[in-house]
Amino acid sequence: MVPSCALSIMVARTDLPFMMHTIPHLVKMSQFDFCERVLAVDTAPLSGDKVNRPGVGTMEELLDRCQQLTNERLIDRIIYFDYSPEYRERIYQKHFGAKIWQTHNWKGYPILGSIFHLEEVKGDYVLHYDSDMMLYQEAGYSWIEEGMKLMQQHPEVMSVRPLTGPPTSDGSMHQTKPYDRDPDGFYRFKFFGSRAFLIDRKRFDSLLPMPILWTSYRNKWLNALPNALKTRLNYWTHKGKLDSWELMVSKRLEETKYVRAVADSPKAWTVHPNTRAPEFLEALPDIIQQIEAGSFPPEQAGQYDLVLDAWLKFFKTQTL
Repeated sequence: MVPSCALSIMVARTDLPFMMHTIPHLVKMSQFDFCERVLAVDTAPLSGDKVNRPGVGTMEELLDRCQQLTNERLIDRIIYFDYSPEYRERIYQKHFGAKIWQTHNWKGYPILGSIFHLEEVKGDYVLHYDSDMMLYQEAGYSWIEEGMKLMQQHPEVMSVRPLTGPPTSDGSMHQTKPYDRDPDGFYRFKFFGSRAFLIDRKRFDSLLPMPILWTSYRNKWLNALPNALKTRLNYWTHKGKLDSWELMVSKRLEETKYVRAVADSPKAWTVHPNTRAPEFLEALPDIIQQIEAGSFPPEQAGQYDLVLDAWLKFFKTQTL
């Protein structure tokens, strides 16, 4: 029996400037028979550095765009983060084994939402993309099918993602985190990446509960407290700021046999834009078109984050 897989993409008001370009692109390039394609919508007020993101629109605009994607049959279902106290307590008890008030981390990224969209979709596997990701996949190749095979063959692999950045001639990657190369065709990391990943839901559940990580206190002596005591203290006072869910999963990987796998095949790769500058938004349709064709400036090879200056120069040389 072929395992089922859901596609889940989280969206918020901050994604309005680009989501109508990137989401259709991600659905198109993924080329997989998903059991469902879901948009998970964050309806909470913006917080942290998300408040000052350029191009933030209204919730009405966001819901209108989501509905447009369903009308175009790119998305099958829209779900909304459940912020009810009952849901928060139940889901945090499962994933962290503790009570927490905070729903977002110190940057305003949804902690509860990161869990919600994994719990509330169908399928044996879940494929997640952040809504700003861009993907190349060679025609006739499925990184998702290959990722499933890899996890079935390697029980220590907790998640899989495509190559981070276009391939280099020598197979090198520009990474800040240590990794090893497995002869079976992937790189092993103990650091999780939350922007694009494929997981086996049952295997992911075997990692639970996750450690709860808090950002540093201004009163330094509080940082020396045991983590469980910090969590209880923050629950009682409604204070304290959560760190990244990505870091919590990474911490759990360090404590276990599990690893994150990055496929080494040049047939699929991703690029992440770390800018929202007007120049990027203007060039985005052209960037997507080139990525879908497997084309990129040489400076982008091996680079996970978009090298915008190289792309702008790349387009200028094409018009000469």
